[in-house]
Amino acid sequence: MSDAFKPKSEFLHVMQARGYIHQITDAEALDAALKAGVVTAYVGYDCTADSLHIGHLISIMMLRWFQRTGHRPITLMGGGTTKVGDPTDKDQQRPLLSDAVIAANLASIKGAFQRFLRFGDKPTDATMVNNADWLEKLGYVEFLREYGVHFTINRMLTFDSVRMRLEREQPLSFLEFNYMLMQATDFFELHRRFGCALQMGGSDQWGNIVNGVELVRRRAGAQAFGLTTPLLTTASGEKMGKSVGGAVWLNADRLSPYDYWQMWRNTEDADVPRFLKLFTELPLPEIGKLASLKGAEINEAKKVLANEATALLHGRESADAAAAAAKAAFEEGKLSEDLPTVELPRAQFEAGVALAAVAADVGLATSRSDARRLAQGGGLRVNDQPVTDGQRALTVADLNADGVVKLAAGRKKIVLVRAV
Repeated sequence: MSDAFKPKSEFLHVMQARGYIHQITDAEALDAALKAGVVTAYVGYDCTADSLHIGHLISIMMLRWFQRTGHRPITLMGGGTTKVGDPTDKDQQRPLLSDAVIAANLASIKGAFQRFLRFGDKPTDATMVNNADWLEKLGYVEFLREYGVHFTINRMLTFDSVRMRLEREQPLSFLEFNYMLMQATDFFELHRRFGCALQMGGSDQWGNIVNGVELVRRRAGAQAFGLTTPLLTTASGEKMGKSVGGAVWLNADRLSPYDYWQMWRNTEDADVPRFLKLFTELPLPEIGKLASLKGAEINEAKKVLANEATALLHGRESADAAAAAAKAAFEEGKLSEDLPTVELPRAQFEAGVALAAVAADVGLATSRSDARRLAQGGGLRVNDQPVTDGQRALTVADLNADGVVKLAAGRKKIVLVRAV
């Protein structure tokens, strides 16, 4: 989108000012529609895991701002599309999940949206829809005649999700090839049922979104729009949202509020201003002041980022508890009930359990060998004391009066291990 574009609608003004926009199908027309009245938009989420992760957060924040600026968001659950699997940015087909697993995943991820969106029956209240409601009712011949006729193989082969797989000589199943048709069908059905006029998503979804815009135009004779966000990477070029233990999950049972807070606290200095704009609702002038902090003072801005981002997902009380636990653990050397805690049979301490094994199991290292290397470099600590012996064992002598040992990796990760 051109930098010369000056939005008149509040939503696009916020999106532009905070850095959410990568591409828009027709910026001027969308801006006019948003200025004229309530618009309905959707983002789709497949049910490939039992929790969403931080990679989904930017689109959830877009839906939140969409609602805050007077419009109606739809969260589309991919109960149907998950059975096919999105080939975008994938070198091989996703494992096919059973109906039972998809249903369980769908039920589990619903809760994350409750923190960010207001659901109900008012004109700008959010709605949650499952695309299995229409996709599973379509007969194959009906699907081909009603929707397949609007797509050409020539054009589909030009989309990145298809072209890159073919260029790498990786197989693309006919099942996956149908995904883009199904996603376009979703847009048409949401337009028909709810008057939805806008689909939003990541930049990797641009081709799929354009297909949906075209299908709405062809079948309904109506104008629809697409809006994508930039690919989110850190200042060092890493994909946003990976931690030592893997994905940064949004469900508290997959990643504790404390670990979520710590992930934001450990943001690279150069990313702080951008992440404050994208993942908090702080006013831009306040963000500007925080972004101007230099040297060690930037750590205060990181704490604000961690507090605000954690409060949005887990609530202010959990954010405050995580901040207090981090302060006690890192600045005062104390233990806190809010620190991540795992349990280990006391018998293992009595026999002597390898520190490297425990460190790997609790996520302080990626493997036992990684934990041993970390220890040899002085990067592992037991009860705040550096460990240099990669073969070090944990014993009952390491437990405090409450039967707890404090393990730390570097200055960024702490786990309490309780003997039971």
